[in-house]
Parts: sequence; C-alpha cells; structure tokens
Amino acid sequence: MPKRSFLGCSVPLVVGVLLVFLALFLVSLLSGALGKSLLGDIGLPSWLSVPQPHPELPAEVIFYLLGFPITNSIITAWLSIIILVGIFYAATRRVKLVPTRLQIMLESALGWLLNLCQEVAGEQNGRRFFPVVATIFLFVITNAWLSLLPGFGSILITNAEGETVHLLRGANTDINLPLALALISFIFVEYWGIRSLGGRRYLRKFVNVGQFFRSMGQLVRGRLRAGLSGMFNGVIDIFVGMLEALSELARLISFTFRLFGNMTAGEILLLIVAFLVPWVLVLPFYGLELLVGFVQALIFSGLTLVFATIAVTHHEAETA
Repeated sequence: MPKRSFLGCSVPLVVGVLLVFLALFLVSLLSGALGKSLLGDIGLPSWLSVPQPHPELPAEVIFYLLGFPITNSIITAWLSIIILVGIFYAATRRVKLVPTRLQIMLESALGWLLNLCQEVAGEQNGRRFFPVVATIFLFVITNAWLSLLPGFGSILITNAEGETVHLLRGANTDINLPLALALISFIFVEYWGIRSLGGRRYLRKFVNVGQFFRSMGQLVRGRLRAGLSGMFNGVIDIFVGMLEALSELARLISFTFRLFGNMTAGEILLLIVAFLVPWVLVLPFYGLELLVGFVQALIFSGLTLVFATIAVTHHEAETA
C-alpha cells in the first residue's frame, strides 16, 4: 500500500512541521506585546521578548575621526563596500574557463545589468553607462540586504560621549546616503549630457533666450508683427527652460526621499512587527524587505540609466 504524501513529503513529517510552527507561533504571540496586552504576562523568559522599539531618524555618532563624526550608518556603508570588494576579489582572483559557482553568480548578475543598460541606451551608450549604473545597483541592494542581518538595531555600545547608541544601522535609512547617491547620479547624467552635446548646446536646454532677443531685434527694425510673435514664442522657450531646470533639481529630491522613505518605513515595520509578535510572524516581512531592497536598487539605478539615455537622445535629436 503506497504511503500518503503531501507535496512530496510524508504526512507525519508535514504534521510534525505544522505542530512545531504552531508551537513557535504561540510562544511568540504570548511573549510579544500583542499577547501580553490580551492575556497578560504569563511569566515567560525575558529573552523571548523584544524591547519596545525607539526609531530615530538622525544617525547616531559612534566616534570622531580627525574631527569628522563617524555614524553607525557610515560604518554600515563601509561594511557594504568591504563585502562587495571581497566578493569581487574572491570571484575574479582566479578566473577559470570553467567558472566556479561564485564566478557564475557574479557574471550572471553583471551580464543582466549590462543587457539592461544596452536594451535601454543602446550598445555604445549602454557600455558607457554600465559602470555607474551597476555600482549604484550593487551598493544600494547590499546596504538594503545587509541591514536585515542580526545585529542591526540590537547591538548597543557606549560612544565617545558616554551615550548608549546602536553600533550598526541600515545605510539607506540615513537620508545623507540617498542624497549622496542622488548627487552622484545627477552629476553623471549632466556630465554625459554635456559630453554628448557640448556645454553650450546642453545648457541651451535650460537657458534658451535666443528667440526672445532675436525678436526684440526685429521690433527695433520695425517688423512689429514678426517681433511680437517671436517674443511670445521666446517667452515660452524661457518658461520651458525653467521647467527643465526645475525638473532636473526635482530629481534630487525624488531620488533621495524615494529610497530613504521606503527603506526607513521597512525598517520601522520590522521593528514594530517584531515587538508585537516576535520571531515567527516577522519572517514573511523579512522576505518582503528582501524584495523591496531589490526593487529600490533597480529603481534607483534604472532611473539613472533612463535619465542618462534621455540626455544623450536629446543630443541625437538636435544633431539629426
């Protein structure tokens, strides 16, 4: 008689796993704030409970280096850089014709990013944009996933000023890092636009007063109708240029607060869920944050790629 199975597993194994999960869930519920508010404290060990979270937006200073404050988010950013450098070094130290698993994973990730750049920007521009786009993607996603590891938000130390602070904090949740990445993206997009179009032509997109002054010259020469019509179009060109300049600056704000807001909200969500029902219920939210970290890295690097492509495409349309 064939044994009964469920999804390829024996029924006793499935039942045992469900019972263990149910027991862990009940213990988590009773040790969390939600269970204590419903049933009161039943005397479970204190280490099963998670202390009440106190989210703080400003990064906490750990120590000073040559008078410069080193915060817990800077330490995390340095740790992300060390991890990325270590992974690339380990994968490329001995490149083989038959690649190792780490080399395959790294080549697959970089190949996917390169294909994305080439599909959006074309063969030549895609290769030109790839180093910056790939660096932003890998740095953002490493910061996001690194902050989900144990120790972030739970390791406390005493800093140089005698204050008890958190040693590690997700770098993406410090608004200074998203702002720095937004500035890097902005600078490279403007550089590629100027490099492709030339400084004078590229700046004309923002300050386009040629039509207006030419129309004023027509008015001086007595061509009233053409001058007035041209001045009207010139005012429109000036206004459109102002909108273009405003949109470029608005990218800094949108880039910064999109990454900062989503990462900070995710961190606070994990803290609250872990406080209400620790250990078990928080696991699906960790999976969600893994997806959010990937999406935010893709959005940040993808928008950089799109804006750079628009800058170069503008040049090609002008010179066509």
